[in-house]
Amino acid sequence: MRLLLVEDEERLARSLSQGLRAEGYVVDVVGDGLLGLEQARAGDYAAIVLDLMLPGLNGFRVCEALRREADPVPILMLTAKNGEYDEAEALDCGADDFLSKPFSYVVLTARLRALLRRSGTARPPVLVLADLRLDPAARRCTVGDGEVRLTTKEFGVLECLLRRPDQAVPKTEILDAVWDSAFRGDVNIVEVYIAALRRKLDRAGAHCLIETVRGIGYRLAAPGAR
Repeated sequence: MRLLLVEDEERLARSLSQGLRAEGYVVDVVGDGLLGLEQARAGDYAAIVLDLMLPGLNGFRVCEALRREADPVPILMLTAKNGEYDEAEALDCGADDFLSKPFSYVVLTARLRALLRRSGTARPPVLVLADLRLDPAARRCTVGDGEVRLTTKEFGVLECLLRRPDQAVPKTEILDAVWDSAFRGDVNIVEVYIAALRRKLDRAGAHCLIETVRGIGYRLAAPGAR
């Protein structure tokens, strides 16, 4: 699940993005209101965490622009401490919820989960292929009755493949789905995680395998599926 964080305080942005990524979200971080609006228009986000005081364009104006364009993406706005007028304007300009600084990270993530529930994107369906089950909401992978422990990136790669069973998924699409937009490394990093997944699924005795589709990417298939 991809989130957009628009926050110009570098330390806060770094802390929030690290915490959200540890919980399994893919997080794109932007520190400017104009760039944030551009990124929101270009990306497919489950939710946006939007600071109020931003260079270029403040959070109110970013939110208003998205709502004028009928963009329904849930927006959690970060406002000043005890800024009741800011909070009222945040809701009036189209934000779904607000949080006053300083705030608890635990409360922020709870507010995000509530927004996602209301938007219908909080509990994605369990993905199943043969004896392999992946529960994106619980971050749990099982083969038969046994649990397979995966890192955050391994989970994301497997989820990407399981959402398109028996289809060739390009490496670039996996990279876009699992890594954030700040990643500037080699696309072949995907191969490292595919190799790790193959080992883990093989050890678990899974009745499905990750095939290499030369020149394209990878396919997750079960015996007899084709």
